Amino acid sequence: LSHPWALAFLPNGDMFVTERGGLVRIIRKGVLDPSPVATVEVAKSFVLSGLMDIALHPKFAENKFVYLTYNKPGPNNARIVTLARGVWDGSKLVDIKDIFVTDAVIGAARVAFGQDGFLYFVVGGPPGPADAMASQDPMQHTGKILRLRDDGTVPMSNPYVGRTGYKPEIFTLGHRNSLGLVLNPLTGDIWETEQGPQGGDEVNIILPGRNYGWPLVSYGRWYEGPRVSENPYRDGMEPPLVYWVPSIATSGMTFYTNDRIPQWKGNLFVGGMQQGRIPGTGQIQRISFNSRWEEVSREPMLGSLNQRMREIREGPDGSLYILTDEDAGVLLRVEPTDTTKRTAK
Repeated sequence: LSHPWALAFLPNGDMFVTERGGLVRIIRKGVLDPSPVATVEVAKSFVLSGLMDIALHPKFAENKFVYLTYNKPGPNNARIVTLARGVWDGSKLVDIKDIFVTDAVIGAARVAFGQDGFLYFVVGGPPGPADAMASQDPMQHTGKILRLRDDGTVPMSNPYVGRTGYKPEIFTLGHRNSLGLVLNPLTGDIWETEQGPQGGDEVNIILPGRNYGWPLVSYGRWYEGPRVSENPYRDGMEPPLVYWVPSIATSGMTFYTNDRIPQWKGNLFVGGMQQGRIPGTGQIQRISFNSRWEEVSREPMLGSLNQRMREIREGPDGSLYILTDEDAGVLLRVEPTDTTKRTAK
C-alpha cells in the first residue's frame, strides 16, 4: 500500500482502503486485490494532499452509498477539500460525484455518521500562525466541523442556520488539523482528534455550536518555539478531554467494544505518527476512562515498529486494524494472544 489513509469494513468483512495518491483498494479475505476499485483525481501539489477518508452510509446494505473526502485540484494549484459519494456495485465504486465542495484550499478531512443520521465532515485548519485565525472565521469552512444530510445538503436544525454572518453548514468551529472523527458507540457523541503544533494535540467531544479555541487557546507551541497562546483555557471555549505535551501527531481513532479482549472494552485507541517531531516514533495509545468519561490511564503501544500510525479501526472480529502511513505502508492486525486471554479470565 502506498501511503494508505483510511479503512472501512464492508458488511461481509471485506475492507476498503484509500491511498493518498487517489486509489481505492479492497482487501478480500486478507488478500489485497492488485487492481483498484476506483480512482479519484486528486491534487498532488503538496505532500499531505490527496484522497483521504472513506465511510459507508449507515444504510449501506440498502443503498450501497460510499463517501470519500479528497483534495480536489483547483486553479492556481489549489487543493480544495471536497466530499464525494459513490455507489458500490459489488466489484467497483461507480458514479462518484462531489456532493459538497468547501472553500478550504488545504487541510485534512474526515467524515462520520452520527446517531442522528447526519454526516459530520471535519475540515482541517491552517497549521501555521499566518492564517490560523481562519479557524475562527464563521464565513470560512477552514477549521470547522460541518453537519450535512447524506446528500450534502444542510439540515435546518444546524446551530447557525438563519444566523447572519455564519455559514449554515457549520456545526462547530475553532479546530486545527483534525485527523480522527468517530461516533462513540457507548454515548452517541461524536469524538475528534486534533493535532497541535509542538504539543497541544487533543481529543474533543463535539457539541453543537461550540468553539474549540484554535488558535486563541492551546497547550502547544509554534514550530519556531513561541507559545501559541499564553492561556490554554478561556471562558466560552471548549477545553479538550485529553491532550498531549509533547505532541504525538494524533491521527485516526476507534473505540473498542468487543468482548474478545475484555480489559480493553470501552477504551479509546488513538494513532500517533511521531512524538515530539522525531521521525520513527509513531505509536498507538490506549486510553481508559472512568464512568464519567474522565481519563484514568494511557498505554503507548507498538512504538517498537517505528512506523507512522495513520488509521485504526475495530474490526468485526474483535481485532484492531491499523494502517501505517509509509511509502510501503501496511495493514496491521492486533489480536489477543493466549496470555492475553488468560489474563482476561
